[in-house]
Amino acid sequence: MKNFCFILLLSVFGWPLVAQTVTIDDAIDEKVFFLKEIEFFVDTTNQLSFLDISSAKYAEKFTIKSSYQNKDYLSDASYWIRFSIKPDRDSKKKWLIEFYDQTIDELEVFQPTSDGIYEHHLMGDHFEFSKRNFLHKNFEIPLDFKDESEQVFYFRIQSHEFADIRFALRSVNWFVFYALNEYFLYGTFYGMILVIVLYNFMMFLAIREIKYIYYIFYIISVAFYAMSIDGIGFQYFWPNHPEWNDYVSGIFLYSLILWALVFTRRFLSTRAKVPMLDKALLAMIVLRTLVFLFELFFYPEFFAFRSIEILPLSLIFFTGVKVWMRRYRPARYFVIAYGLLLFGFLFRTMVFFDWIQLTTVSHYTLHFSFVIEMLFLTLALGDRITILKDNRDRALKRIIKQHELNMELKDKVNRELEAKVKERTITLDKKNAELEESNLKLVKQTHEINQINSVLDLDNWKLKNNLKEVINERLHDKTMEYEQFITLYPDALACYRFLESLKWDAGFRCKKCDNDKYFKGAQKFARRCTRCGYNESITAFTLFQGLKFPIEKAFYISYLAVKGKNGRTLETIAGNLDVGLNTVWGFMKKVEGTVASLSNNGKRISADQWESVILVSPVKKKKRINANRTPS
Repeated sequence: MKNFCFILLLSVFGWPLVAQTVTIDDAIDEKVFFLKEIEFFVDTTNQLSFLDISSAKYAEKFTIKSSYQNKDYLSDASYWIRFSIKPDRDSKKKWLIEFYDQTIDELEVFQPTSDGIYEHHLMGDHFEFSKRNFLHKNFEIPLDFKDESEQVFYFRIQSHEFADIRFALRSVNWFVFYALNEYFLYGTFYGMILVIVLYNFMMFLAIREIKYIYYIFYIISVAFYAMSIDGIGFQYFWPNHPEWNDYVSGIFLYSLILWALVFTRRFLSTRAKVPMLDKALLAMIVLRTLVFLFELFFYPEFFAFRSIEILPLSLIFFTGVKVWMRRYRPARYFVIAYGLLLFGFLFRTMVFFDWIQLTTVSHYTLHFSFVIEMLFLTLALGDRITILKDNRDRALKRIIKQHELNMELKDKVNRELEAKVKERTITLDKKNAELEESNLKLVKQTHEINQINSVLDLDNWKLKNNLKEVINERLHDKTMEYEQFITLYPDALACYRFLESLKWDAGFRCKKCDNDKYFKGAQKFARRCTRCGYNESITAFTLFQGLKFPIEKAFYISYLAVKGKNGRTLETIAGNLDVGLNTVWGFMKKVEGTVASLSNNGKRISADQWESVILVSPVKKKKRINANRTPS
């Protein structure tokens, strides 16, 4: 992509001496260059421009550092590369430069032309995919040689995480051949993943075991993680959202590890077989989730440190080994699968630290590990089904054999029972005759007992009614003690039932709209109007409205207020009821005020009619205003 161009006058600036020049040769279709093999300069300030870098001042600062390793990469610096190419006038091929690392944030290419102009190309995973020179997962710069003069290229690379700075000078024919084969292998890889997903989904539909769903989520996470680091995901799934490239690999790597840990617990039944390791797996899930949240919200650059995944993978591998040692047969394929995956991560780590040379095979080691691991995990799931089938067949054979033995035993027992039944039949007939005679006697006795019980029930009922009448008579005749009073009203429920009969035996009538239809209210014994929805509690519009102490004690105070205290002091009443003196005095005044109000209205209340004051709302005292008081 051409954004702008820099025009350098050779007569003014002159070309700096380049220590490294590559000559085009049709006999060699490809040449790969590592950062330690080419001249580069590290701009730690990120402030230098192309005019600064290409000036004579910085010519000698471009050096070859053969000791450079991946771990030396500085994520907060810009890497300037100077690369010289000498064309061959006899070359029949078209050429290009290709950068391998698809995760580079910004890649600036300053490409010389035959008229002394530098064309500027800007690419990277921070820009939309459609803006690339080639719609390919890697970054390609086509070369156009007009003459045989030596051409000096400048590349500026900046990335927030490790960038694998290596590129290849290759012919277009070789690029097409290489790209087609690479995409074919990618299609095979992701096609195998799709087939494994569909196979396990069909197994889930057949068996209905949740572990297959966990495994499917794990495989899908593997696929999207691989696509995020291959550049395939950016090309096909989110080409218009380059901002996602900083997060997707970390997100899918976390998802991969999470579902691997969940699948391990379920597949190996760690809660039952190795409880301590099961707790360790749960702790690892929590710890890895916390690390992921820290990376996502506070420090996204930490996504680049993929070596930490060796810890959960090692725990999964160790758990599989422990379960296998306890003779759980399906764990054998599980151990092999995660052993290979752990090896793949370790191998990639060694490549990163330059302990192993980077080649095409070593670059794709993790992909190979994923494929083989998924195949072995599928075998482990299938092996578990085979084991379950064998166990079922063995159990079925044991059941059949046991059934045959049971049938033989049953025949033998039946023959013995038939003989004994014949012997016992005569005895039973005799016993039955005796039992029939006894039953007749019992029926007669039962009839007599029922008659006696009926007489006793009638006597008990009469006694209870007589007792209640005696107590009611005492209630209206002589002032009763609290212990006697509570035999009539022992608890709040009895009091509420008494109030209910007083208020609504004659029918319900809404105090708001005068409606006579209702249904049950929000509280017990309450009634709600069907028209206006007014909820009337059982104590509303009675002496007990807004009562702050037990209602059965308020009943007794009302009784004393109407009947008379008969020498009882307020202190005595408060002590008997275990209620505060002020509470007794206040409520008794409330009752006496109601009685006085009824008397003023011409209705006199006798001492034995204390219940008649219950449904009378208490008189509210009005504040007196001094007529002689001058308003302020």
